[in-house]
Amino acid sequence: MTIPSIGVDEELFPIGLGENGELLAPRGDRANQPAWFEESPTPGETGPAVIEGHVTWGGDPSVFFELGGLTTGDQIDVERADGTTATFEVYDSARYPKDQFPTLDVYGATDGPELRVITCGGDLGDDGHHLDNTVVFARLIET
Repeated sequence: MTIPSIGVDEELFPIGLGENGELLAPRGDRANQPAWFEESPTPGETGPAVIEGHVTWGGDPSVFFELGGLTTGDQIDVERADGTTATFEVYDSARYPKDQFPTLDVYGATDGPELRVITCGGDLGDDGHHLDNTVVFARLIET
């Protein structure tokens, strides 16, 4: 996965759901890498492919530290398992309080291939976790 405008050039790895049905977050040796939610479409296939990563990890900037800086027209490239590259163009980006996360907008059906890139954001709560999520919405423009 590359996002030239914010300097991201990282290999994706698959991630799933936890015991309570929550989307797991990268951790351990892969805490600073982006992860593709394996129950979402493969990037470039119809539907919203979901990629997530940390904004900070251990108090330091992580892979998506600059994600909130993406603007309309920025490109995101995802190398697919078949060797092709799916190129997406950002059409929206927003930050949401975690208790107002737009689940349907993020995970709901789309007419074509789209991408959702998610990270945490905003202030830290008493538990040390960010109170918001940043979500970038992008559409496939080329494979």
